[in-house]
Amino acid sequence: MKEPKDKYLQIRNILNIIFMLGAIAGVSIYFLANATVGTIIILAAMVFKIIECCLRFIH
Repeated sequence: MKEPKDKYLQIRNILNIIFMLGAIAGVSIYFLANATVGTIIILAAMVFKIIECCLRFIH
């Protein structure tokens, strides 16, 4: 079995899943409950996306 070319691929996929779940939760809370809390959740999810982008640029 060959190793994937991108050694960060699995970590990047996990970070993307966390980002997507956080973004969906943040938008839902933003529109259904509290705009401030929803914004904070979306910003926290963006941190995971930024980390994923940094790993992509390192490769």
